[in-house]
Amino acid sequence: MPEQEHQRTLGLAELIAIGVGGMIGGGIFSVLGMAVSIAGHAAPLSFAIGSVVALAAGYSYIKLALGFRNDGASFTYLERAFPTHPNVAGVAGWTVIVGYVGTLALYAFTFGAYGAHLLGAEDSGMVRMSLSAGVLLFFMAVNLVGAEVTGRTEDLIVYTKVILLGIFVVAGLGTVSADNLTPVFDEGMASPFIAGALIFVAFEGFQLITNGVTETLDPSRNIPRGIYGSIVITSLIYVGVAFVALGNMDVASLIAAEEYALAVAAGPSLGDAGPILVDVAALLATSSAINATLFGAARMLAEMATDKRVPEAFSHRTRSHVPWLAVVAITALGTAFTVLSSLEMIATFSSLTFLAVSMAVSAANLVLRKVTESKAWLVVLGMALMTVTIVLLVIHLGQTQPRTLAVVAGLFAVIAIAEVAFFDRTSHARDGRAGDGVAG
Repeated sequence: MPEQEHQRTLGLAELIAIGVGGMIGGGIFSVLGMAVSIAGHAAPLSFAIGSVVALAAGYSYIKLALGFRNDGASFTYLERAFPTHPNVAGVAGWTVIVGYVGTLALYAFTFGAYGAHLLGAEDSGMVRMSLSAGVLLFFMAVNLVGAEVTGRTEDLIVYTKVILLGIFVVAGLGTVSADNLTPVFDEGMASPFIAGALIFVAFEGFQLITNGVTETLDPSRNIPRGIYGSIVITSLIYVGVAFVALGNMDVASLIAAEEYALAVAAGPSLGDAGPILVDVAALLATSSAINATLFGAARMLAEMATDKRVPEAFSHRTRSHVPWLAVVAITALGTAFTVLSSLEMIATFSSLTFLAVSMAVSAANLVLRKVTESKAWLVVLGMALMTVTIVLLVIHLGQTQPRTLAVVAGLFAVIAIAEVAFFDRTSHARDGRAGDGVAG
């Protein structure tokens, strides 16, 4: 009996909503202050540069999603591209999971920062950490009992945060001061490229569209339009928000309020209500992003455990089919990361992780280009762009934040060593069982 066809219900509008909702999960609230601190008046340009890199990465995700419609995960693409080098896919899979932990920590940090600002306790690190840990534990409980935010509720949150950001941009345009925007390259010509690399995590989320390829109407037409369209729309929102924020506040004030910069920037154009509106938008955005990230990451970890890519214990599920150990483990790691690390370290790790995985996916597409019908020069161009982005960020970190660079490099080394050690141990165990079977 043929496999039942998935019901195709996702059109272009739904795909763009998924992509925009995934990207504007908290990124702009988290990284605006950091972009300004590095690029100064050129911060809006840094978001435009980030979008170009995202578009380059999106090309390979589109081609692989259409070429292998039943495989929606980065590591499965790498398994197909490098079947004789299983550690390549394994390390990528582990990196994706830890990358999700990083984005979870970023969203929780941002929730805590804007929540503390709303409470008038922005100077209290303890309040920020308590709110960050509390929101993670809350959504851990939500996921453990098997409750899910409905699709309609998620759509409402997406529309609400986009509308609130739109109000901020439209209202703020009337009070923009040109003096706050010039000279454009006050931090140097390279600064927007460096900032674009650091804030790249703000574009994490467009890949969610590829997960719905089997449910998409006319996927060959709508998947590319959905990914490219959502990146362009998100970029326009980010550039608009950064432009208005800079036009209404001087650079020094935005840097001083780095962790909740957008709330401070809303004051000049929207009055006392502005910071409150932005704080609420940030809490909504990060809450929905935390829930969605924890839900998806835990299930990906459980699937990897079922495939023996990680310890099988992570595949254990409750009676309601919730991968409880995966949920608890990811929450624990995310909580530790958001409490013990700075915003810069979390954002740096998350952006570099996303860039590295995008590079690996592009490499897989290059190997499989005949199957995916990809243009090699476009893939190579995208990989070159991502390589330059990574190199610029690493050089900048080495010069300005060597400790952050060392910690992030150490985390990547631990991931690679742990995956290789685990794979070798499980491979030997399987070989041993096979040998016992032959001998018997």
